[in-house]
Amino acid sequence: MKALILSGGRGTRLRPITHTGAKQLIPVANKPILFYAIEAIRDAGIKDIGIVVGDTAQEVKEAVSDGSGFGVKVTYIQQDEPLGLAHAVLISRDFLKDDEFVMYLGDNIIKSGIINLVEQFRKESPNSQILLAHVKNPNQFGVAQLVDSRVVRLEEKPATPPSDLALVGVYMFDKNIHTAVRSIKPSNRGELEITDAIQWLIDNNLKVLPHIVTGWWKDTGKVEDLLEANRMMLDTYETDIKGDIDEHSKADFKVVIEKGAVIKHSTIRGPAVIGSGARIINSYIGPFTSISSGTQVINSEIEHSIILEDCLIEDVGVKIEDSLVGRNAEVKKLNEKPKVYRLLLGDNSKVGLP
Repeated sequence: MKALILSGGRGTRLRPITHTGAKQLIPVANKPILFYAIEAIRDAGIKDIGIVVGDTAQEVKEAVSDGSGFGVKVTYIQQDEPLGLAHAVLISRDFLKDDEFVMYLGDNIIKSGIINLVEQFRKESPNSQILLAHVKNPNQFGVAQLVDSRVVRLEEKPATPPSDLALVGVYMFDKNIHTAVRSIKPSNRGELEITDAIQWLIDNNLKVLPHIVTGWWKDTGKVEDLLEANRMMLDTYETDIKGDIDEHSKADFKVVIEKGAVIKHSTIRGPAVIGSGARIINSYIGPFTSISSGTQVINSEIEHSIILEDCLIEDVGVKIEDSLVGRNAEVKKLNEKPKVYRLLLGDNSKVGLP
């Protein structure tokens, strides 16, 4: 069995962060989202992984390399344009051959992993198996209709959903999917949709089974989803202090301080993680906050936020919360007259001022 991870796409909902980087490499609890997918696949016993990449291919390759650091073998498959999930399967034919495979969207995090999904697929041998979860707003997802524990219909963002079971973004397929993706036509948005390919399997009397997720999962396509994922994953951590924390500081409840980090005259209240080489000086880092490597927080307060690498946050007079701050950003108070806000913002930026 093989795996196909989709790590292309342009991440438009996370701009401006994704103007300069792959959305799948944004860290959640100081670990790139893509790494969770690779680890989940590896833990399910699958070691041969294809990663479909697009414009950010080089960045993904530098982060993952050949996969040996994860105990897997990685093959990269270039998708020049994001033409749909089924198109990703189509261009991956030489890698997949006729093997069964799991397809995993690289910006999804499934807390419980996919071991049970893979075991069920191997035991029951359907032609396809799709991961589903009960959601409160099914009209915002692809939705499955079940009859006698089989999938009979898929609808993309239906006005009147036939159920509350949404497609999670993980699929199992046998070789019949290759015929399906060659048989469908592009949708109204010009993409080959995986929902259409699965519907083709159903319409041609092939067996498509559901697998219901009972635990937590998240598509991290928006800032609020990233923050929720960060919160959930941090809550699984246990206290582990390898950095330097002085006698005037304290770290309470599920705090990870990585090697090389320095904490002085500060309070870290977990769940929280402080990356290697970070410096927290005379500051407060509150629950559900990730501070990435090399970042400095001086005379400031942060809570429920993700701060990426090599940032400087200094002398901020109010608490920063519910925020995502990109790499190498500076947020600091200017002691000048007259008092002004001086901003340098990329496209699609959002700023909330007190």
